Amino acid sequence: MKKLDRRAFIKNTIGLSTGMVTMPMLLQSFKLAELPVRALTQGPKQHWFGYYDKFQTDPSGRYVLGMELQEFFRSPTSDDSVKIGMVDTADNNKWIELGTSKAFGWQQGCMLQWIPGSGEEVIWNDREGDAFVSRIYNYKTGKIRTLPKAIYTLSPDGMYAIGTEFSRIQNLRPGYGYAGVKDPYEKIKAPAEIGIYRMDLKDGKNELIISLEQMAAVPHQGKDVRDNWHWFNHLLISPDSKRFIFLHRWRDKIMDRQDMARKGFVTRMFTANENGKDLFNLDPSGYTSHFIWRDPQHICAWTQPQEHEAAFYLFKDKVGSFEVVGKQDMVENGHNTYVPGTKGEWILNDTYAHGSSNRFQHLFLYHVPTAKKVTLGKFNEPEQYVGEWRCDLHPKCNQAGTKVFFDSTHGGNGRQMYMIDINELLEA
Repeated sequence: MKKLDRRAFIKNTIGLSTGMVTMPMLLQSFKLAELPVRALTQGPKQHWFGYYDKFQTDPSGRYVLGMELQEFFRSPTSDDSVKIGMVDTADNNKWIELGTSKAFGWQQGCMLQWIPGSGEEVIWNDREGDAFVSRIYNYKTGKIRTLPKAIYTLSPDGMYAIGTEFSRIQNLRPGYGYAGVKDPYEKIKAPAEIGIYRMDLKDGKNELIISLEQMAAVPHQGKDVRDNWHWFNHLLISPDSKRFIFLHRWRDKIMDRQDMARKGFVTRMFTANENGKDLFNLDPSGYTSHFIWRDPQHICAWTQPQEHEAAFYLFKDKVGSFEVVGKQDMVENGHNTYVPGTKGEWILNDTYAHGSSNRFQHLFLYHVPTAKKVTLGKFNEPEQYVGEWRCDLHPKCNQAGTKVFFDSTHGGNGRQMYMIDINELLEA
């Protein structure tokens, strides 16, 4: 088959041509047969990576990080530990063990990821005594060093991390924090002593840059919200390493664990510079969910701005303007990222499984300039994977933007990691 250049591929497959052009066989094969799905891990042990906004692969794309665990359907406890490893895709998907962690959850794992700019060092969170820490491991030398705080997000320049207290998250949003360390401020609604901290990745020096007391004092839609239980969630540094996003959340009462894990809180999205200054309330709606930076000035997020429908919106930082993205095709909340190397033209996304039977999670690409969607596959999630221990696809690309990696339970052997090569699709 003769390859089309990128412009011709988009023009012909999405119906923009003025000539007598039908959908080419190339896209038909993607639509009907889907692209081959390659299993990277096998049972009986469970393997997964977790959240969608981190580097799962090294710069070469050869090594794919993951966690390994015997299957269980409950919340992790302080007695549980998970093995850290990576798959060597150039050596028959060989599993290489790197270490262990006692600080993990089903959704975000232990924040395992490659340090940006490094082809040798990976980082993950762990528990040491009564404190959460982070480990930096060099897989070539075998050397490991420990930083005194857990990380949540890393700067793309590889210089610093932004974090918040996982004991606080676990107390107020179970399943997104870690077991094993008690929140020392569990009886205080908005403590001044904890919040968001910045930590140097070289020497571990850290400082509190935004406190919960500070953010609770900021009115929400003209109302005083200090008399609520406050925490921070979902932090992400901008592509130029100069600003970061965080979600400020609160609930008016403490519920039982199951209810707190799924409902009863308000969310607003802020941005700030790397030292916690120049705060901007980017989404004051109260509904912000998943988000990703498109570039240093724009963020794509699922939310419902006042007097608007729930959808993905592209926000401009420090301005607050927004516009709908994927109005006809990205109609469900999902884990959205931009495919590297496509200048923000392609979005990778997924959906949740619904109901008690035929619980399919959809994986797809969306082409922003032409508002067209390419489905990569749909994957059944058995009904026992629900609530905190559900297995979201959490798709992400390798650093070159040529392959998609995701977690799934569709293969019949539990939670495993999979890969789809999308290079031919994007470059055809």
